[in-house]
Amino acid sequence: MSTPARRPHVVIVGGGFGGLYAARALAGSWARVTLLDRRNYHLFQPLLYQVATAALSPSDVASPIRPLFRDAPNTRVLLGEVTGIDTARRTVQVDGRAVPYDHLVLATGAAHSYFGKDEWAPHAPGLKRVEDATEIRGRILRAFEQAEASDDPVERGALLTFLVVGGGPTGVELAGAIVELARFGMEKEFRSFDPASARILLVQSGPRLLPAFPEKLSNIARESLEEIGVEVRLDSRVEHIDSQGVIVSGERITARTVLWAAGVMASPAAHWLQAKADRAGRVLVGPNLEVPDLPDVYAIGDTAASTAWQGQPVPGLAPAAKQGGVHVARLIRARLEGRAPPPEYRYRHL
Repeated sequence: MSTPARRPHVVIVGGGFGGLYAARALAGSWARVTLLDRRNYHLFQPLLYQVATAALSPSDVASPIRPLFRDAPNTRVLLGEVTGIDTARRTVQVDGRAVPYDHLVLATGAAHSYFGKDEWAPHAPGLKRVEDATEIRGRILRAFEQAEASDDPVERGALLTFLVVGGGPTGVELAGAIVELARFGMEKEFRSFDPASARILLVQSGPRLLPAFPEKLSNIARESLEEIGVEVRLDSRVEHIDSQGVIVSGERITARTVLWAAGVMASPAAHWLQAKADRAGRVLVGPNLEVPDLPDVYAIGDTAASTAWQGQPVPGLAPAAKQGGVHVARLIRARLEGRAPPPEYRYRHL
């Protein structure tokens, strides 16, 4: 019988949805599994907007990773920062040391992208981490406090104007949550103004909100937001952002709080692998999420550029990451156990 040291080693980089589901699907397998992440907790990103709008606390959306694998003795959780991959030697560089792998799954997620305008970042924070959510929450709450202390109606109007850039799920949720906070969460709490008078704008460069969803749902989302008081601006391009506000399609909008939900870029995974990538930096993968010309290397979730959605790009949503993680784990298990591989990966839109 093989000793544990000789068992095939599966290294999974990233403890998000994709990485966790891949590791869970490999629990109890013959392989040794190492789950690497620079944080020791899993973040439920879809609810970050509620932390940002003071509806939830950070502990409500972040849970430790290790307890999830208490009953999976073949799985090890390792805290560390990945800085590179040597595909020739089959090692992952983690905090200056090499971790060998037989199979490698990259689920390293994505970060904010300002489309080459990184100078906008200090004025328009994005929402990807717990730290982002708490910073945004602080900005929103301070804006109301400063409005209460201001005697200048123009300044107060600027403080009570909140502009969200990007009409995807995060932007839609943020805009709606800010309205709810202003209308109901702060009712009767201020004396110099009515919080419900706050102006919330949602700016989308494309012709509709939620472009990854059916058009009917996009229309419903827009109508619902407008009913509660969000100003939705479609086909509107952000041209400049500074500490005083935004220029949108030539119009200057004074807003002290600007939030970024417009774009993401992939992690450096493609650079680590020296692999082909799309414009967002996602690794171009094959039918089974494998990286071409790199045996036993896979990319899933926001790390991968896949066309497994009836020939269309798979959206950067949690269900896609989960499904990709499970598929890759099944493929690895089938190979380890000498079974026929599962059918090619197909994203199921829920």
